[in-house]
Amino acid sequence: MIGETLSILNSWIKDFGMLSEGWRAGILIFMLVFATATAAFIASRVIVALENKFSATRNLWDDALLHAARTPVVAFIWLQGVYWAAEVAHHFSDAEIFKANGTLLQIGFVWVLVWALLRLVKEAEKILVSPMKMRKPMDYTTVNAISKLLRAVVIITAVLTALQTLGFSISGVLAFGGVGGIAVGFAAKDLLANFFGGFIIHLDRPFKVGDWVRSPDRNIEGTVEHIGWRLTTIRTFDQRPLYVPNAAFTTIAVENPSRMFNRRISETIGIRYADINSMKQIVDDIRDMLKNHEEIDLDRTLIVNFLAYGPSSLDIMVYTFTKTTQWVRFHEIKEDVLLKISEIIESHGAEIAFPTRTLHLPEGVKVSGDNHEQSALEPASKDGRGQDSGTQAEKQNDSSR
Repeated sequence: MIGETLSILNSWIKDFGMLSEGWRAGILIFMLVFATATAAFIASRVIVALENKFSATRNLWDDALLHAARTPVVAFIWLQGVYWAAEVAHHFSDAEIFKANGTLLQIGFVWVLVWALLRLVKEAEKILVSPMKMRKPMDYTTVNAISKLLRAVVIITAVLTALQTLGFSISGVLAFGGVGGIAVGFAAKDLLANFFGGFIIHLDRPFKVGDWVRSPDRNIEGTVEHIGWRLTTIRTFDQRPLYVPNAAFTTIAVENPSRMFNRRISETIGIRYADINSMKQIVDDIRDMLKNHEEIDLDRTLIVNFLAYGPSSLDIMVYTFTKTTQWVRFHEIKEDVLLKISEIIESHGAEIAFPTRTLHLPEGVKVSGDNHEQSALEPASKDGRGQDSGTQAEKQNDSSR
């Protein structure tokens, strides 16, 4: 069909008798390229108009399909137009490069189709995790893992199809992959370990993007930013990026504080031994205060008891949980609770104890400033200058000798 059309146009232009073969080829190629650009522009405008029309509907998938197909459709039109232009050039020229037009068109078609499918997967991922578009948005980590898997399947299928188009045997490629996979597996065992570690993370979901995680086994703590197939990116609290190989998560314990239900207040507060008569009332008032506090979760354990006789204080244990799990808000609530406990202790005339030590001296010992004098405990008397009389006599005998 293309050959017949070219013959008609060529003969029509040749009838003028004014143009050489080169000029006729140039005019035909220009006309095809201009027609391609016009068709691509019209197709783009039509798809944009359809997007605006379907955006008013409640169906989100038609919007995703049109948005994903707009650019690949324009690329396909250009691909087809360039192919026709190359066929025109091949009609007027016997260059070897033009003999690959059909193969390049098939590979280009595979590329455009893969591009459209990848864009569609990306648009579907945005819809499924968006709280604005879905009543119950799916977990981002799960959707991201499925999206990566679909993209990998599409790309691998496209590569195999392109190899088949270029004349390579797929069965030979698969056989080579089976034999060479063993050697590659030994050479890249760490890479494969990280890959399967990422697969386990997506399967078990011990954490997801945005969670605060930490490991008691390693110096790992921060917010998860990205879960890849080889690395997991964690942003530490001092805003440094931490890249952890996924294989590490299969051998260490990981704590996910983001999934806690409450935060705990666990404090030991001591009062003076002199305030032991007020202990019972202080404990009861602290317990009542916590039960009436609007930020304390009464469905969790609440303990306020006289705990122990400490070295310098009577210890009271305060153990309760807040409703919030937010770090900043938790400390605001804890500050309020501690200040109210201090007010309760002061209202009973008691005081919060601090470490003290009492020194008992035996009778006869007198402490005056920095001078320590012993009167009853010293066996020898002293003269007026503070020296032992016996010692003074010995010195005199020594001098007489």
